[in-house]
Amino acid sequence: MRWEWMLLLMGVVAIPLGCLLPNSRLPHPLPNDKLLHFVAFGGMALLAGRLAHGATQMGLALAAVFVASWIIELLQMWVPGRGFCWRDLAANAAGVLCAGACLALLPPA
Repeated sequence: MRWEWMLLLMGVVAIPLGCLLPNSRLPHPLPNDKLLHFVAFGGMALLAGRLAHGATQMGLALAAVFVASWIIELLQMWVPGRGFCWRDLAANAAGVLCAGACLALLPPA
């Protein structure tokens, strides 16, 4: 379980940094933007859910990842060349929901 905490911490640092970089600083071309959102926030939700103890904590962990993704998306309005996008938020939500479905099928950690 220690590796899950390390990956979660790396994601908590790397994902907001990547999402809040000005557009001019991003590598071009990027892979599919929506796929990046789905994988990033779905991965974070999967890790956070695996570290939770019980269904209530798991639900709160998944909700926290989604809320964090929404806040990051809102903050992009003040980043040069970036902006809020409902489709990005939908990809984030889809990743979190998919992670929740996977967690429901996996045995407890």
